Amino acid sequence: MKLRSGLVPVGLFVLLMSAGMAGCDRDGEGGERSENVHKALRMDKEAAASSKAAASRNGAFVQPPKIELPYHKEKLKNGLTVIVHEDDKAPVVAVNIWYKVGSKDEVRGKTGFAHLFEHLMFNGSENFPGEYFEPFQRSGATDMNGTTSNDRTNYFETVPVGALDMTLWMESDRMGHFKGAISQEKLDEQRGVVKNEKRQGENRPYGQAFDLIAENTFPSDHPYSWTTIGSMEDLDQASLEDVKQWFSDYYQPANAILVIAGDITIEEAMKKAREYFGDIPSTSVPDELKNWELPIQVNKRLVTTDQVPQTRIYKVWNVPAIGSDEEDALDLLTSLMANRKNSLLYRRLVRDEQVATSVSAFYYARQLAGQIIVMVDVKPGQSVEEVEKLLNDELREFARTGVSEEELRRIKQSEFASLVKGLEKIGGFGGKTDLLARSEFYYDDPGALLNGIEDYAKVSVDDVQDVAQRWLKPNHFTMIITPKEKFEVTGEDVDRSKLPAVDKTVELDLPEQQSFTLDNGLKVVLAERHDTPVVFMRLQYRSGASADGEQPGLASVVARMLSEGAGDFDSLAFSARQEELGAAIGASSGLDYNSLSFSALKTQLEPSLELFRDVISNPLFPEADLARVKSNWLDSIRQEEAQPQGLAMRKLPPLLFGENHPYGAPLTGSGTPEAIQSITREDLVNFHKTWLRPDNAQLTVVGDVTRDEIQKLLNDTLGGWDAPSDPLPALDIPVVQRPEKARIFLLDRPGAQQSYIMAGLVMPPWQAEGAEAFDAMASAIAGKFTSRINMNLREDKHWSYGARAVSLDTEAQRPYIVFAPVQTDKTAPAMQELLKEYKAYLGKRPIKEGELKDYQDDEVLKQSARFQTKGQLLSSIAWQIEKGLPAEYIANYPQRVSALTQEQVAAAAKEYLAPGQFTWMVVGDLSKIQKPIEELGIGEVEVLPAAE
Repeated sequence: MKLRSGLVPVGLFVLLMSAGMAGCDRDGEGGERSENVHKALRMDKEAAASSKAAASRNGAFVQPPKIELPYHKEKLKNGLTVIVHEDDKAPVVAVNIWYKVGSKDEVRGKTGFAHLFEHLMFNGSENFPGEYFEPFQRSGATDMNGTTSNDRTNYFETVPVGALDMTLWMESDRMGHFKGAISQEKLDEQRGVVKNEKRQGENRPYGQAFDLIAENTFPSDHPYSWTTIGSMEDLDQASLEDVKQWFSDYYQPANAILVIAGDITIEEAMKKAREYFGDIPSTSVPDELKNWELPIQVNKRLVTTDQVPQTRIYKVWNVPAIGSDEEDALDLLTSLMANRKNSLLYRRLVRDEQVATSVSAFYYARQLAGQIIVMVDVKPGQSVEEVEKLLNDELREFARTGVSEEELRRIKQSEFASLVKGLEKIGGFGGKTDLLARSEFYYDDPGALLNGIEDYAKVSVDDVQDVAQRWLKPNHFTMIITPKEKFEVTGEDVDRSKLPAVDKTVELDLPEQQSFTLDNGLKVVLAERHDTPVVFMRLQYRSGASADGEQPGLASVVARMLSEGAGDFDSLAFSARQEELGAAIGASSGLDYNSLSFSALKTQLEPSLELFRDVISNPLFPEADLARVKSNWLDSIRQEEAQPQGLAMRKLPPLLFGENHPYGAPLTGSGTPEAIQSITREDLVNFHKTWLRPDNAQLTVVGDVTRDEIQKLLNDTLGGWDAPSDPLPALDIPVVQRPEKARIFLLDRPGAQQSYIMAGLVMPPWQAEGAEAFDAMASAIAGKFTSRINMNLREDKHWSYGARAVSLDTEAQRPYIVFAPVQTDKTAPAMQELLKEYKAYLGKRPIKEGELKDYQDDEVLKQSARFQTKGQLLSSIAWQIEKGLPAEYIANYPQRVSALTQEQVAAAAKEYLAPGQFTWMVVGDLSKIQKPIEELGIGEVEVLPAAE
């Protein structure tokens, strides 16, 4: 049984749970424990023999992993459903509340209410009128957010155990004590923020595609015929009375699901749930809209233009909703069609015919209806008509001939491996709380997903072909978006007068780091963690963009080509072998390092390591694949240049560091068109041979393996990989000077609904001494939601959906970059506000005691969740090794942060920040913004030539 995120998809979300898990239900306080799960388990045992026999006849059957996720379910007297799961591997607790209300509960003329209300819920409650994020951002909270979909709204956070009372107080206060806090001022503020979010989305290429899909594939009275964010007109017309009524109707305990998971017992969790939520009353909850007759297929075409770099074809079919008998087969259908190198459409359109640069497909599963959506980016210069014909032919052939059992098995094994790796996380998107809440919401049973995995494993090739033949019909919606002719770039005892204090005791139990050296000289650091049967690795080696020389993007292309075949496996066979093993091998490239990532099930570790060895020591770098990758790479550069953020990230670095500086290449890592075109297979071989060698690399291992086991396996598999006799080249990164005065560079994007502001400053290299003071300084001014510039531009002025600054972690001088997308008419004023905040930070308003205290509390308490998953632990250790730091550096971090003083942080601001030397990059409609920017008098203004 599969389930999607419920949001407008930006990728494929595979959320499966394992069979054979225990759970318990309990209705009413003091009620008896349900025997449903135990009965189901007995039935499973009785059916085991026949199930095994059926599986043996299904050649596509894959045995699902055996993973336990026990839960307790109970309904309070006021109707609130509470689900609890115990997980004590880290001293954190995740809280996730799902309200059974989404945009499907709106009506025409009042769309966008569900999403607008999600924003309002972060504006404080009756007993805590300040910003909702504030207490969390000084309490070590992670994975904190809220989301709205067509079907539901949810709010979630992961906090240290000592902050759980504060968290439940806050969540219960906005559930039971919020209506009185809704003011016209707050409504106007968040309406402005949401409108900027809508502008930001529509300002991106293809940004209005899902609005058009919604209105063209569903009848006008169907609640999926508008998108979650709603219309500008409806947002403008939303009254204070409308919003308050929305809260009264839907934000009630009887209309909500509360999930608590982590280092807490069931008894403790239920006691706290009753204490904080038990006295909140439920009145009459509107009937939940759960069913709607499946809309008929439309037979419609829409051809439209937008500021996009290449044509995109959309194909959309209306199909059954979540919970249908065809759900699993529909989901597998999309994985077989696209999203992988071995998928049908990718092979034919991208690899073989090379008429497309990307192909994706997904089953957009929702409560009232589902959709199959296929998207194809047509390669520039190709005939759209011919590509569409080829796409239609392939879809018909797929429905006619189906797929092999071997291919379907590979897909399932790959999904099961993702499941095992993903179950380490208790909160956030796709975490345990999310899965339990999702299952309860869509299936009225927290264990539905757990018990349905066996059905998923049994889906046959006939099942997939049947749904393809039934649903992939000629009648469907086709939309083609083409470039414009000229493309421009319990409660009664709870004290509501104050927040509960946060227990700031953090106790971490980190695994010991064990160091050893392989026979070939490769240094290895191992951290054992045996909670799930999986092993993660990262091999990092000094190179990256700093080793590109005169070919910006070379290191990134090398990383990309490592997945195009190795050893005896060509590209497609290599991808298939990973799926067969449930392994994942990837490569990435940064400014100073390239790295290889690896994860594998413990049961498949040795053959997975053999595949990893082939990637390291014997990549194929096929000429034909290189030509295809380069061609698509050039198309992706055009995509970057079509997005304001991508365009700014390409243009700002050479202005900061210089055209020929290693860090002057685009921050996207994609290089320049001229350099990409010049890359040959010999360049890849030489780069790989020069830099990927045991004496220039470090391997970090975290997972379900002992030192003796992994040392032998690594020597057996990687032992033949030896360093060449040639000496390792030196990497020299030139030092650059900041400009004496601010400079402003403008890029024209006619008709843009927003301007994208970036301001860069070159910082000294990272060093351990003073690192904590720098981070605290950067966080308070621009590093988090409650930072000064974000509160100014988003919350106070509501000119922007969000403003932040980041400092990249490089070996040499670091780029510090401020970014703020703002509505067009506020471009110059926003720049002025940014400067005002930075100058005040350096002068009359240095970091306040409260700001520093909040930062210290938050950073120290965040350590509780920092090592929750093997991936998190792996990243921390790999960074520590990269910086040449001892193992205790990580463990002692809380003490160093706690010792910071205001004087140290203020001194760091004066040492590093210089707003008068910013290099500004602004992308927007120059006919509206150039003159006001020039009138600011910040610095010399230069208009850069538009992208061609």
